[in-house]
Amino acid sequence: MKLIPIYTWNKGVLKFNRRSDRLTRQPWFQGVLLMTCVVIAMLLANLPFTKELYHSLLETRMQIHFASEDGTVNWLFPRDMTIEKFINDILMVIFFFTVGLEIRREVAYGELSSPKKALLPVIAAFGGVVAPALIYTLINHGTAASSGWGIPTATDIAFAVCILSVLGDKVPVSLKVFLTALAIADDLIAILVVALFYGGNINLPLLAVGLVVILITLLLRRIGEKSLFPYLLLAVIVWIIFYYSGIHATMSGVVMAFLIPAKARYNKSQYYHKRNHYIALLDQYDNIDDDREFPNGPQKHCLRQLDKIATGSMDMSYRVEHALAPWVNFLIMPIFALANAGVEITDPGYFNVFHFDQTLGSVSMGIFLGLLLGKPIGITLFSWLAIKCRVGEMPAKASWPMFFAVACLGGIGFTMSIFVDTLSFGNQAPETMEHLRNAGKIAVLMGSVCAGILGSVLVSLVHKIGRKA
Repeated sequence: MKLIPIYTWNKGVLKFNRRSDRLTRQPWFQGVLLMTCVVIAMLLANLPFTKELYHSLLETRMQIHFASEDGTVNWLFPRDMTIEKFINDILMVIFFFTVGLEIRREVAYGELSSPKKALLPVIAAFGGVVAPALIYTLINHGTAASSGWGIPTATDIAFAVCILSVLGDKVPVSLKVFLTALAIADDLIAILVVALFYGGNINLPLLAVGLVVILITLLLRRIGEKSLFPYLLLAVIVWIIFYYSGIHATMSGVVMAFLIPAKARYNKSQYYHKRNHYIALLDQYDNIDDDREFPNGPQKHCLRQLDKIATGSMDMSYRVEHALAPWVNFLIMPIFALANAGVEITDPGYFNVFHFDQTLGSVSMGIFLGLLLGKPIGITLFSWLAIKCRVGEMPAKASWPMFFAVACLGGIGFTMSIFVDTLSFGNQAPETMEHLRNAGKIAVLMGSVCAGILGSVLVSLVHKIGRKA
């Protein structure tokens, strides 16, 4: 039996075979893949014969070190790096880098490119952050769990798009576009929340060095540098500086995403001029060999030049995003889910989202209600105010019941919520921190699943009632 590879790696780009490519292009595929990884992670973390190996593997150190003459081990770089931190502080930098590229593209050309397009999704996203944060804070104010208010404020675009694709034409296209734009704006707000509230103590001198490197990157872009290597080198330097400066390292990915040149090497007229020149040469060189080989030597040169011209006509940020997308969607995000969703259920109370402790508070209740109620209420209320104040427009062919139903899907937090959970409660004792983070992850999964179910049911009901009316 011949084994057919699922994907190949060609020039740094992950390419799937034809059958796998059709599957991975389905909007629901990434959501299903991530949920499968969550189930696998939970099993690995709780089965008696795998849980010890699972946790010890994540805690394995990954550091470059050397031993001095007296045998003393001196750790060099990176500081306190384990496999789990490698995933969260290095691989997730690439994820945030692609998120930054996506936000930048939408701001430049997409659904956030004009005030008219951007105002409603941005205002709705802000409401979808404020309301869950308020609900969480009201429940946990003055308790050990109070610092986790940022956990229920994010929307996971992959799962939201997955469910919208399953719902099909029950949801107006305008609301699908609205929810996608909202999720992108929500990601930007979540990035700011992480940068401002979930970093460490800031090392100002080191941060000043980082700003100098960023200015050098801006200068390179200003003088028209089109090669990718200098930007990648500076990106690594910025990551190292952020890692040691107290700002979470993933923010370096967002910063560099906004610094990558968005201008192509060739404009439209240059592209057509060069393309037509080499196509004419292809015809000219067609009959120089008697054996009619195609492509012959000169024609191969023309085809290589045509390939370079086509590549040079796309801006660097687009090419980088296109190259990284398969790695992020089908490798980095599943690895993140496998590493962070594996909660060892040592306390059945993790599943009791309405349990409250006077000292610890209830991180579960705050997250669950924040995602399930806070998100749709905040999104709908702020959108209603924006439309009434005429600073936003109601999406075409949408009713308020359908709007609220779709807003419920904004309560699917998952990726970003789990990521913020891994950064929260660092000011607590290790055992308390571990307990709160584990309870938070379970609450994120339960809240996201319930929000997805509630939104799907409401969309179906509203659609059914609308057809009968």
